Amino acid sequence: MSASQKGNWIKIKRALISVSDKTGIVELAKKLQDLDVEIISTGGTKKVLKENGIQVIPISSFTGAPEILDGRVKTLHPAVHAGILYKRDVEDHQKEMKAHSYKDIDMVILNLYPFESTLKKEGVTEEEIIENIDIGGPTMLRSAAKAFDYVAIVTDPSQYSDIIEELSENTASISYQTRLDLAKSAFCRVADYDRAISTYFVCGKAEKVSSFPETINISVRKMMDLRYGENPHQGAAVYTDPRANMPTLSRAQVLGGKALSYNNYGDLEAVLSMILDFKTPFAVVCKHANPCGAAEADSLTEAYRLAYEADPISAYGSIIGLNKPVDKETAELLHETKFVECVLAPEYEEGVVERMKKKKARRILKLPEIMEGYKSSFHQYSFLKGGLLAMDPDLYEVKREDLKTVTEVAPTEEQIESMLFAFKIVKHVKSNAILLVQGKQTVGVGCGQTSRVDASVLAAMKAGERAKGSCLASDAFFPMRDGVDRAAEAGVKAIIQPGGSKRDDEAIEAANEHQLSMVFTGIRHFKH
Repeated sequence: MSASQKGNWIKIKRALISVSDKTGIVELAKKLQDLDVEIISTGGTKKVLKENGIQVIPISSFTGAPEILDGRVKTLHPAVHAGILYKRDVEDHQKEMKAHSYKDIDMVILNLYPFESTLKKEGVTEEEIIENIDIGGPTMLRSAAKAFDYVAIVTDPSQYSDIIEELSENTASISYQTRLDLAKSAFCRVADYDRAISTYFVCGKAEKVSSFPETINISVRKMMDLRYGENPHQGAAVYTDPRANMPTLSRAQVLGGKALSYNNYGDLEAVLSMILDFKTPFAVVCKHANPCGAAEADSLTEAYRLAYEADPISAYGSIIGLNKPVDKETAELLHETKFVECVLAPEYEEGVVERMKKKKARRILKLPEIMEGYKSSFHQYSFLKGGLLAMDPDLYEVKREDLKTVTEVAPTEEQIESMLFAFKIVKHVKSNAILLVQGKQTVGVGCGQTSRVDASVLAAMKAGERAKGSCLASDAFFPMRDGVDRAAEAGVKAIIQPGGSKRDDEAIEAANEHQLSMVFTGIRHFKH
């Protein structure tokens, strides 16, 4: 019967320690020494432990072979892997161990060479990257994880405090369940590590940002189970990629309010994408992953006021995103807003959170990375049943020089500024999408319609009187003139759209008949 079948505890008599990240290792090693655990160690780890008064057996003494090739070979030895892998309750294994004078290893404490962080270093050379590919570490990690019936494999400093507590309370013994949990973490870690290395070799150092590899290895860790999914009868959980090199909700701090729901995460992801597009003060009020109000202004307070006033009815139960630290004046407006699900911002001034937390249910999220923006290129994925779609994110920002005036009436400078703002927002609206703006405030959003004319009608209906004199953005071309006609009837005076329809002439003719200005961008912003 195996150790796992017995569900037993194992006593730790001998541990091998080899870590790149020395965080907390001295404290853990001292506890092992206090519990009379024999410690074997390698290279730099051995040096640190000895300097802190911990008795250490060098790996070369344990194996009878020297560390060679500048440390490239030190743990790749039968004495190490036999000591980890042999089955303690199999008689033939016991005889072989005795015949070779090999000893048990009951605990392996290691973390791998910092390959992922090395990739991110400024000016890093290929030689340095290659030298940070760990060989012995992953091999030993896999051996110890496979042998979890008999061995505890510890791979992260975050695990040390729990290990110390369990060893202290159980006479240097570790439970089966703990060993199993540690093995799961170990296998996930080595999979992540191999993924990072394979991605580097397949994609290179991002020289080709649009290159799609033949194989995509996705490895994420569960953050937590959620109460339910989109609906109460659906289970759900949220996962994170700990190596994500971009602003991510998985690193946001929840400063107050209830736990986030599945739908909250979906809306917050949409909000995060929107606020990352703006450098000047910007605010968005979001419902069902669509902006119901958005505005850019000289101050965050004014941006939020305009965003909320764009559609106060839809703002009920909304997600709010702000791209600058929340000051007391903005916080007061947020506090007065009825029923807000979540607020996401990079930072909050002192005293602001305490004020906002008086609304107990409101989730308050802080994500400083918002201020840094995107750090590197990336691909985004949509999952299919049994597969996925991968594409470059839509980060294209249309500039003034991209605009082509196609009508008899040219837009004014003020209209150009409004249209450029509108075109940045419309790419975040589910297609078919039509957006009306006054200045740099949305006043009407027509989203997710099955025809562009319906989207035009809906946007105009939302805007009401504010449609008069507004500018319109369309995420794709007008296939017929009817959308332009509806916009003109509502009072729209300028239109920005991609162009490219075989009926562009009809849309231009309609604009000229209504004395509208129209510009083409040559860029489409579908969002499905």
